[in-house]
Amino acid sequence: MSGTIHETLRSLLCELGIAIRDAVITQRCGLDAVALSTVTGQTGGDTIFAIDKFGEEAILKWFRSHWPNEHPVQIVMEGLDSELCFPEGTAVSSTDWKCIIDPIDGTRGIMYDKRNAWALAAIAPQSGDQTMLSEIIATSMTEIPTSRHWRADQFSATRSGNLIANAFDVRLGMNVECDLPKPSRATNFENGFSSLVKFFPEGRTLTAQIEERLWDELVGLNRSPSPVIFDDQYICTGGQFHELMTGRDRLIGDLRPLVYRTLDIDFSGLCCHPYDCCTAMLLQKTGVIYEHPLGGFPDAPLDTESGVPWIAYANEILAAQARPVLNKILKQFLV
Repeated sequence: MSGTIHETLRSLLCELGIAIRDAVITQRCGLDAVALSTVTGQTGGDTIFAIDKFGEEAILKWFRSHWPNEHPVQIVMEGLDSELCFPEGTAVSSTDWKCIIDPIDGTRGIMYDKRNAWALAAIAPQSGDQTMLSEIIATSMTEIPTSRHWRADQFSATRSGNLIANAFDVRLGMNVECDLPKPSRATNFENGFSSLVKFFPEGRTLTAQIEERLWDELVGLNRSPSPVIFDDQYICTGGQFHELMTGRDRLIGDLRPLVYRTLDIDFSGLCCHPYDCCTAMLLQKTGVIYEHPLGGFPDAPLDTESGVPWIAYANEILAAQARPVLNKILKQFLV
């Protein structure tokens, strides 16, 4: 019975992602980057832009119209001024599920029409403030394409099921064939894309020092007339996961909470949060190695404030090469 419920929840999260995607595509028409990037508020230290409202409004509308009453749920996402449950009026203590959502992961890229964004959602049995990322039983990530892209991918899974891949042709308004994603099978890092997250000026120097030491020990810097490690910063966790799942990147790590703690920087609005990495189960379904940079699973409560450091390797061979080296370096650089 639980498997049936989990599959129902997975399907609902996919429908939610589609509603968010379609709302953003429709409502951004006729608006330029200035309008879409207007700052409308601050939540939990993060900046809320005008385009974010499209996703938030789509979520509220969809839950009111489509969420089944027999599965009372609490919603966790940025922008909520109070606890929100569906059916509306339900007390948190009476909900069975907790659903964490990032309406638009990659706002900064999509509002300038630079790079695709992602609608992320995951759900876990309700355990109040103790509900953790490790307890997620179903998740979905839905691509929100720029105006220049015709295809939008969607990946979803339940804890006990296989990964499901779909794609949508925005031009024709129809689903198209989509192969299951396959991570890179490379056995070394040379001539491939790998990076540590350093989007913002804060902490960039220390992160770059760690990264340079890592590659110096793994591949040897200055031994070739041209660079052998390529860096591509996709400014959203969902996009980074997609690059790993589809074989484009071999290593991506987000050390920001660890770096900011070392530098005594308030990282609340500058790092990966649980809603950003709530779809990590999809990485694991493809064989990508996803873990805490210092070992173990990068667990955290399903909230909007916790910082989540993580590292992901395209396969176990690459992980076995880099893990011990990175661990040694982190112990040298971080407190």
